[in-house]
Amino acid sequence: MRWDELELETLAVRAGTHRSQFNEHSEALYLTSSFVFKDAAEAAARFSGEDPGMVYSRYTNPTVSALQERLAVLEGAECCIATSSGMSAILGCVMALMKAGTHIVSSRSIFGATVQLFGNMMQRFGVDTTFVPATDVAAWEKAIRPNTRLLFLETPSNPLTEVSDVAALADVAHRHGALLVVDNCFCSPALQRPLELGADIVMHSATKYLDGQGRVLGGAVLGRRELILDGMTAFLRSCGPTLSPFNAWVILKGLETLGLRMQAHSKGALELAQWLEQHPKVERVYYPGLASHPQHALAMRQQKSGGGIVSFDVKGGREAAWKVVDSTQLISITANLGDTKTTITHPASTTHGRVAPEARKAAGIGEGLLRIAVGLEAVSDVKVDLARGLSKL
Repeated sequence: MRWDELELETLAVRAGTHRSQFNEHSEALYLTSSFVFKDAAEAAARFSGEDPGMVYSRYTNPTVSALQERLAVLEGAECCIATSSGMSAILGCVMALMKAGTHIVSSRSIFGATVQLFGNMMQRFGVDTTFVPATDVAAWEKAIRPNTRLLFLETPSNPLTEVSDVAALADVAHRHGALLVVDNCFCSPALQRPLELGADIVMHSATKYLDGQGRVLGGAVLGRRELILDGMTAFLRSCGPTLSPFNAWVILKGLETLGLRMQAHSKGALELAQWLEQHPKVERVYYPGLASHPQHALAMRQQKSGGGIVSFDVKGGREAAWKVVDSTQLISITANLGDTKTTITHPASTTHGRVAPEARKAAGIGEGLLRIAVGLEAVSDVKVDLARGLSKL
């Protein structure tokens, strides 16, 4: 059976399954720190890499390998390395591909922790970053220097759901000898496959939609074998941001329902976005599935649907936004997303709270902005919960 002959929904259930001698139906969970060798020669061959078998669960484990194989098939990648979190995946990618004296061009519209990693922490190690508007291809090209090695973006972005032209930015990167890295967290491979659009590397916070139920942390880096395998394996082996076998097993089970969940998240998010767009207390709604979204046409070309994230500005700034948040009784007040439970957060004081005010302003993250990650509840109930706070403004 060839994986490229099967649909994503089938791959999400079947790919990466290797049964043990017990012929189990569900994937086995290998909770072990180490593996036994038949003799000294085999041990030496494993440690040298001549024998591709398991060595130590910091960088080789059968359950983690099953997740890596399945996710690689879903993304259309040659290779996948799983990590302990989404941020460790981004860190591992940068540490494996960059060195002191090199330069990153990144979208301004990225997760707050990624802004801190690029803008502050990596500078300590001699890696500079220039932040540019996510959707301005000319600005990306203008920011490139002779030492630029990486272009990094989220599409759709967090939290404004800006959609970047992956193919156009891949062309810019490759003409200048750089790599394009795309964080595909908001869409997952069920809705978007950046490698097919020209990206070199895809990142994931598996904590989000890949697990889908807010249970565990995990991350992944995917791409061509020569880009991912050597550098990322060395990073895992030496630095240790390891995905635990248990977390890998949980995410494997989450992937089985990925296609169904993403369809349901997208359907609910579109309905909620349309309702918010008509609400008199809402100034603006950000959702790629709306015709009013600036990159709606591009989103519909790159993505199968708009995804599960809806952001909106309320009239009255932070005070009004917090009033909406505090009035909810059903929606969970948490910054996590990709869960079956709908969540709400105020980005300016949470996910982007450590970002400098001027940088938040440049990224369009105002004090009246709220982000909703639409879950799998009845959308009518979510509307009632939001209306409770909106009616008080």
